[in-house]
Amino acid sequence: MTRTMIRLAISGLVFLVFMVHSSGWHAFRLLSTVESFTYDARVLLTLPRTNDPRVVVMDLDERSLAAEGQWPWPRDKMARLVNQVFDTYHARVLGFDIVFAEPDRRAADLLDRLAAGELADLPGLRERVPQLRSRLDHDQAFADAIKDRPVVMGFFVKQALSQGEAAASGALCAPVMDKTATSLYAVDFIKPAGYGGNVPVLQAATPYCGFFDNPIVDEDGVFRRVPLLQVYDGQVYPSLALAVTRLALGNPAVQLEFDPPDARNSLHLERVRIGNLTAPVDGDVAVYVPYRGDNRTFTYVSATDVLNGKADAAALKDAIVLMGTTAAGLLDFRTTPVNKIFAGVEVHANIVSGILGGHIRQKAPYYSGIETVLLLLIGLAMALVFPRFSALAGAGLALGILAGLTALALALWQWGNFIMPLGVPVLFTLALFTAHLLYGYFVESRKARDISRMFGEYVPPEIVSEMADRGGEISMEGESREMTVLFSDVRGFTSISEKLDAKDLSLLMNEFLTQQTGVIQKYRGTIDKYMGDAIMAFWGAPLPNEHHALDAVRAGMEMLKAVRGLDATFAQRGWPPLNIGVGLNTGKMSVGNMGSSFRRAYTVMGDAVNLGSRLEGLTKEYGVGIIVSEFTRNQLPSDWAFRELDVVRVKGKNEPVAIYEPLGPKEELDPALRQDLARHRGALKLYREQKWDDAEQEFFTLSQSPLAHPVYAKFLERILFLRENPPGKAWDGAFTFDHK
Repeated sequence: MTRTMIRLAISGLVFLVFMVHSSGWHAFRLLSTVESFTYDARVLLTLPRTNDPRVVVMDLDERSLAAEGQWPWPRDKMARLVNQVFDTYHARVLGFDIVFAEPDRRAADLLDRLAAGELADLPGLRERVPQLRSRLDHDQAFADAIKDRPVVMGFFVKQALSQGEAAASGALCAPVMDKTATSLYAVDFIKPAGYGGNVPVLQAATPYCGFFDNPIVDEDGVFRRVPLLQVYDGQVYPSLALAVTRLALGNPAVQLEFDPPDARNSLHLERVRIGNLTAPVDGDVAVYVPYRGDNRTFTYVSATDVLNGKADAAALKDAIVLMGTTAAGLLDFRTTPVNKIFAGVEVHANIVSGILGGHIRQKAPYYSGIETVLLLLIGLAMALVFPRFSALAGAGLALGILAGLTALALALWQWGNFIMPLGVPVLFTLALFTAHLLYGYFVESRKARDISRMFGEYVPPEIVSEMADRGGEISMEGESREMTVLFSDVRGFTSISEKLDAKDLSLLMNEFLTQQTGVIQKYRGTIDKYMGDAIMAFWGAPLPNEHHALDAVRAGMEMLKAVRGLDATFAQRGWPPLNIGVGLNTGKMSVGNMGSSFRRAYTVMGDAVNLGSRLEGLTKEYGVGIIVSEFTRNQLPSDWAFRELDVVRVKGKNEPVAIYEPLGPKEELDPALRQDLARHRGALKLYREQKWDDAEQEFFTLSQSPLAHPVYAKFLERILFLRENPPGKAWDGAFTFDHK
């Protein structure tokens, strides 16, 4: 549990750092940059790279400037251009990604200079100047061309004003929402400090206008999103793209949609509706630009070709035409995810196409909530996996999370038009993996090495791993615990060793001890020591074990069976078969690192340990392979069967103790054996009541059973002795051994 809690704490700390960013309390530049990178990658991977014929760019390109003269062109030429767009090419809508901020006074100024200079003496000129000036009013000519036509004028807004700068210049069109409407909504509109509009005579010619600048360019200068609406002086004005789209649809009302629909006073703005179409927006009422491809994905026509009737009529017919420039000198290029040098007018074209096609992607108002949930799930997964698996498995999990996040983000992007957080979760996963890996390497691995060094000789690898999981909970300091100890010894080892040379004896013991140790560790036992041909082991330390007695008995019984598995191999090598005796006892023992300043060992000590050793020695006396004390028997489940062997006083102890031979679960016993056991219990009762004749008769009958046991003969001999040497009325039924 401690290891898991530490891992959870590591995930929690990293989570809190990332939440500072995700909650908006403080934006970390690295996280923002990576999130932007993953957004751009999704844009590039899913570009349709197809043309939308509904939107056409009328390009004020280098060829147009060379043919028609430098910009700005005279307004009478602009009037002819507008007339060509509608009268010759029958476009649906014309939008200017240009502001006409100053009057065109060139012709009038020239007339004034001529009238005051070289032509001053021309008869009647001064009287005709006002009439001639009216005929040379090119702004009016341009306004007349615009009038009553679906033309959207462009303007720009000012987010801040320099000292002494006027807030407003030029004229604006009517807003799409007024102060009364906006007061109903708790929406965080962008509110510029001023604007730069068109000369009044031009704007007065059309009721439509739209801002073409972008006040929310990301920190890296990339155009990823553009506001559809901004508020100036309490009134809502549309972007150029929105105004053009609205006009192309027949000029329907612009509405804000919330989720839930009646949540006008909440921050859950979801969409901007234009007639039957909607555009998903974020908290700035901005859309993410749905780029279709690189520069010139849309149809481009040169402005000079339109002016001179040489453009492709089929391309312009019924099209939404946006006039902008790709001429390098006019500096209308933007940095976008698809290209660092991207025509500004084509940004608007992509938005128009996206609204019409319904493929603008949404960044939901609960975006930060989605991000928080993702981080929380990733943090929990990493914290719960790392304590249980290797670093390689942790790396696999991290890669799986990264792959899953990427696949989910791409699927939602491509088929759901939904922008899922990706960069921050990816960095969070990598940061968590690194933190857990470093902690595992520098802290847990060191702890594991220390624990392995301390306990690797005593306990199986899986327990070493569990001990490493517990960390500081493991101690080698001496303490008292209830535990079970096991002693095993090879019968007749002295005679065996005399028959083998040193090399064969060493090989025999190595193979035997390896096998027996494997059985002990299989049942989670701790090897205390090897004493020549003997093994001492215990259960219940260094890790607590509620089932220490049961595990120890199972191990002892399997050790007896396992040694028979060596017979065939030993016979092939000319080695004699081995027989062992196993004794077990349960009780309070002192366990810990004990010894001298020169050498210490993790071991158990105490009377309960000594009794276990004595019981192993008694296996020869009773002709059994394994003996357990009454204390061990009482710890085992009630469905286990035992053969009671005797009540004894072992050397060095005054208190008698009952000893048993474990037989296994009762349901696995042969019915005949069950009958013998019941009769054996009755014989013991007669024996302890000193009814020697009846007891002798019962033990004799048992000794004639097909399942006869050596203990029956043992009691027949003892009855003969006790009949001649009565123990007296105070006899407790115990037999005292004066040898080990």
